[in-house]
Amino acid sequence: MSPGKRVHLIGICGTAMASLAGMLKQRGFHVTGSDAAAYPPMWDFLASLGISVSQPFTEKNLTPRPDLVVVGNAISRGNAELEHVLDERIPFCSLPQILHDEFLRGKEVLAVAGTHGKTTTTSMLAWIFQYAGMQPSFLIGGIAENFGSSFQLGSGKHFIIEADEYDTAFFDKGPKFLHYFPDAMILTSVEFDHADIYKDLEAVETAFKRLVNLVPRRGRIVAFDEGDSVERSISRALCPVERYGATQNSTWRMTNLRLEPARTSWSVLHNGEHWADFEFSLGGEYNVLNATAAAALAAGCSISKDKITTALKTFKSVKRRLEVRAEVNGITIIDDFAHHPTAIAGTLTALRSRYPGARIWAILEPRSNTLRRNVLQNDLAKSLAMADEVVVANVFKSDAIPEAERLDLGSLAAQIQGHGRRARIVPEVDGIVQLIAPEMRRGDVVAILSNGGFGGIYEKLPQRLRMLAGSATNPAGAIAKV
Repeated sequence: MSPGKRVHLIGICGTAMASLAGMLKQRGFHVTGSDAAAYPPMWDFLASLGISVSQPFTEKNLTPRPDLVVVGNAISRGNAELEHVLDERIPFCSLPQILHDEFLRGKEVLAVAGTHGKTTTTSMLAWIFQYAGMQPSFLIGGIAENFGSSFQLGSGKHFIIEADEYDTAFFDKGPKFLHYFPDAMILTSVEFDHADIYKDLEAVETAFKRLVNLVPRRGRIVAFDEGDSVERSISRALCPVERYGATQNSTWRMTNLRLEPARTSWSVLHNGEHWADFEFSLGGEYNVLNATAAAALAAGCSISKDKITTALKTFKSVKRRLEVRAEVNGITIIDDFAHHPTAIAGTLTALRSRYPGARIWAILEPRSNTLRRNVLQNDLAKSLAMADEVVVANVFKSDAIPEAERLDLGSLAAQIQGHGRRARIVPEVDGIVQLIAPEMRRGDVVAILSNGGFGGIYEKLPQRLRMLAGSATNPAGAIAKV
């Protein structure tokens, strides 16, 4: 398309959709968008780009008539705008389709795929390339704090992209990442997830096998070195495959790991020989794995280990990944994008090393399509039991999940208590805040686990804590944003 065309995005507040909106505007298109609900950080991000969000969905949002409509993958038949698009035969496409046609063509595509760690690893890789002066383009499913953005259109030859295995659109049920045709890729992990679209682990593995099959012989795959599912997914790769992790057979092996309250350090061996020493401010062994994968792929693109080392040392983080949202009267409130039991376990383990001796609270909104179901309920109970106190809200839009498949909150609480931890089911956010705020004490760390807005709990809980402390008008008690 030529600049100046009108492009409307239905479901614009999704992380990838908001990024696409910014990319299109930067290319000179007139961009509009709509969504049912908007919340930070993408709402703030779109506002900073000067892109307004129309709410709710209505065919009036399609006036004047756009030249093209991009339909987000969360949009289904019955949506007022989508029905109008179909009735009026307004041209439409999916996010991955326009991304490929308008932005990926002619670039060397570096993809980061896997069940866990995609957003952070993609952000690390993009920052390494940026620090090395290679001016990459990138698209990330979150706000990378080093850039203050989830996208960049750089002048360099590389396009670094978070490659999501979720489906593409209502008319294209294949994974998004099959549209990206990577020249090289990172595979962080393969587990059962997205229970709404994948029947079982075998179906998930099939999707990743198809992605691996797109990498050309001249390309390269950097894959985690543990897990039968990863092994099966890369078994028929026709390009070189390098493994990373902590096993003796790792091509890129991490050793000497030290997880300290304010610093994480480790070394990497390449083919058994010392290659580099790294450190950064992030917590969690999973972030060390993410960084090692990014370093390995960057090294294969001729970036020096000195630049990689300094880039990682100066890497900040990603919004909603162990993000400190508030510190009130010695109580630390952390926002983490929780979508899977394994990710929750990683988050709580990281908090144990980052805040030794603290009482850890886990406040969960079962919101992702996997957590809303009972398919991984046993694993979820084990993960949540890694906290000292557990509070679980109602299943998000529970009526959309058949009762036989739905997460059983009563059973979940009993399972957590069976692991020796107190667990309480409190349906709504206001009730959660009223219940837990009086129980909290200096030194507590509260992990709020949700992949959505969670009813404004990120603002409501700090406000309640300040009120209880009698410091509502005291500037010293104000929320400390990070």
